[in-house]
Amino acid sequence: MSHQPLTRLLCACAATLALAGCGGGEVSGRLTGLGTGLSVTLQNNATDSLTVARNGEFAFAKLLDPGDAYAVTVQTQPIGQTCTVSSGSGTINANGDSVDTVRVSCAYQATLRGIVTGLATGASLVLANGSDTVTVSASGAFAFSRALVDGTAYSVSVLTQPAIGSCSVANASGSFFAASFVDIVVNCN
Repeated sequence: MSHQPLTRLLCACAATLALAGCGGGEVSGRLTGLGTGLSVTLQNNATDSLTVARNGEFAFAKLLDPGDAYAVTVQTQPIGQTCTVSSGSGTINANGDSVDTVRVSCAYQATLRGIVTGLATGASLVLANGSDTVTVSASGAFAFSRALVDGTAYSVSVLTQPAIGSCSVANASGSFFAASFVDIVVNCN
């Protein structure tokens, strides 16, 4: 009795299993804007985590089979920055080709801040940057509560003047960049 047909069948099955076990496509992309010494943790499909500590190319370890969905999100933001994902979801094609179009962009974030001078004792004023407001009831430092990402436009105005005197805002508008931001100065008389 010849074992040749059985051997061929076993070899064919082994080859099929080996190909199926190879996985499919790699999910990868490019990270930009990450600050020196910082890291961001990305996650694919809420299970495959990857910590990236430099700008440039990245790739998840787990390969996906043809037809598998992928969804890349930010699991842990870097300190002082916000990272956003674009082109982060889709499906591995029928050929199991890798995906390298995921883009992660990071930017510094901080709050608008400044100093009030000359505010009369017992007086208060309300400052506004769009819908974000802050009530200031004494001369000194203040900060808005909403964090801004680098490149965000801002325009601060006095929403409510104090009952005694009036206040004006210097450095009231521009584009916010945390690393080079010059404090807003509110002068009251």
